[in-house]
Amino acid sequence: MLPDIVKINAIDLTDLNFKQDKKRFIFLAKKDKIDFIYNTAALEGNAMTYPEVATLLEGVTVGGHKLSDEQQILNQNRSVNLLFQLIASEQFTLDKPTLCSLHAQVAKEEALTWGKFRDGNVNIGGTDYLPPSPDQLEDLFTQGIAAIRKINHPIIAALTYFLFGAKTQFFFDGNKRVSRLMMNGILLSNGYPMLNIKVADKLTFNQQLISFYGTADYIPALEYLRDYYIQHNSHIK
Repeated sequence: MLPDIVKINAIDLTDLNFKQDKKRFIFLAKKDKIDFIYNTAALEGNAMTYPEVATLLEGVTVGGHKLSDEQQILNQNRSVNLLFQLIASEQFTLDKPTLCSLHAQVAKEEALTWGKFRDGNVNIGGTDYLPPSPDQLEDLFTQGIAAIRKINHPIIAALTYFLFGAKTQFFFDGNKRVSRLMMNGILLSNGYPMLNIKVADKLTFNQQLISFYGTADYIPALEYLRDYYIQHNSHIK
């Protein structure tokens, strides 16, 4: 369940030669906000197209979709805006209050509860893996964050947090979405470009996650995310 920091710190970082520039990459993240929201929602099965997402975020109602799809888009918009606010005010922290405040926006009126750790068991479709019971979550979060803080490179630490949050399933729903926000909070606050996983890559992304859920080894999934990060951000190195 917890990442093996010795193995993670041995990952090849040769191509992670991004020049840190917090102001620049926050600007670019804000510019790409609609694309990030669209792809994040589409990865969750949301049927709204990019133009429809853009229209909805301009305040214009879009017909022909479930109210839950619209709610998910609006929640994602609020959560991304909150992330930007936390980073701008230097209040983004890798801790439980930050995670829960973001989740309160991500899963509002969508999950069974939002903004607090789940108090019941959950499962993950497509795998026999069972996330930890709710009585384990506090200790696992504390231990996981302590381990992630020992990772040498912020980009690898960010990617590791995403995997850790997705696998542990701290909430009833919205775990990948809020873990993606925490991941990008780490990246942007450390002056690195964000990671926007595209819906076009949904199959390979989901295959990597399913394989990861079935093992205690973070390395294959981390190497996939590292390569994906380099590939999709190479134009702004």
